[in-house]
Parts: sequence; C-alpha cells; structure tokens
Amino acid sequence: MDELFEIPVLYKGQELLFPARLLIVGYVHKFLVTIEGQDFFFEPDNNGEYRALVDPLYQGDAKKLDVELFRAIAEAIESILH
Repeated sequence: MDELFEIPVLYKGQELLFPARLLIVGYVHKFLVTIEGQDFFFEPDNNGEYRALVDPLYQGDAKKLDVELFRAIAEAIESILH
C-alpha cells in the first residue's frame, strides 16, 4: 500500500491533518508521516505502541518540533488501528 492518506491529530485543542503513507516490508510496517515538510517514520515498539524514528541527519531539525506533537501523532495512529 503506497496510497497517501491523512492522519487526524488533536493537538493543543486543534485538529490537524498530517499526510501519511503506510509502508509494508515483509512482516514489518511503518507509517511515513510528513510534519512541517519533513518526513518521519512511526513504527510499533515491542509493546505495540508507536514511536517516531528520526534520522540522525535530521535530529537537529526534529528538536525544533514539539515532542508532544510526536506523541499526539503516535496516539492518533494507535487509535486508528485499535
């Protein structure tokens, strides 16, 4: 599945929409989510909760983004799937 869709996220009292793609490789899946023009991967951890993966080349830029936004997106992904 490589179709673009939007993930609705409630963040600081506003509903935001983030473009995303579901990437499936073998038994592993990840969501590629675009946040402020940058792509970030979200994947399930060992507990089944989603976490953001940040490429070390972009860690400086990612620090400018609010960690709570990443959590809100992860929670939105979890709520869509459960």
